[in-house]
Amino acid sequence: MLTQETTGLIIIDVQGKLARIVNESEKLVSNLEKLIRGCQMLSIPIIYAEQNPKGLGSTIPEIGKLLSPQKPVEKYTFNAFENEAFKKAILESNRKQWLICGIEAHICVYQTVLGLLSHNFEIEVVADCVSSRSKDSVELALEKLQNKGAGLTNVEMCLYELVKDSKREIFKEILTLIK
Repeated sequence: MLTQETTGLIIIDVQGKLARIVNESEKLVSNLEKLIRGCQMLSIPIIYAEQNPKGLGSTIPEIGKLLSPQKPVEKYTFNAFENEAFKKAILESNRKQWLICGIEAHICVYQTVLGLLSHNFEIEVVADCVSSRSKDSVELALEKLQNKGAGLTNVEMCLYELVKDSKREIFKEILTLIK
C-alpha cells in the first residue's frame, strides 16, 4: 500500500517530438498533469529525468511548467538509476516506494524500473501515464515489469491510495482534479 510519507514520483523522458508521437499522446499528457498536480498537493517529492536533451529536446512545456523551477536530471543511460545525479536524488529522498511514469515504456521506463527493483525499492508503474510509439510495446513492457515484481496502478487509484480517507481536507481537491 502506498503511503504519503514513503512515496515519491519519478517522471521519465517526457520530451520533445517523441512525447507528441507516442501512442495516445494527448491522453498521456493530460494524465501526467493530473498525477503531477496530485502529488504536489500531497507534498510527494518528484524527480524527473531527460534522456539526451540536446538530441531529444527538453521536457514538453505542459509538464515543464508544472515542475518549474525544479531542474531535470540529464541522463544518457536508459536506466536512470545508473546516472549518479539521479541515484543521489533517489537515495537522498529517503523514499522506499516510487510511482513511475513517462516514455518510452519499453525502454527507459522499463530499464529504470528494473534498476530500482534490483535495489529493493517498491515500484508502482502508473499504467495510464506511460507510453511508447506503439501500443504493443507498452503492453509488453507492463506485462514484463509486473512479472519482475513491479506493481501497476493508474492516476486515480494511486492518488486515492495516498489520500486514504475521504474526510481529509485534501480529498476534495484531489476529487476535483480527477473528475
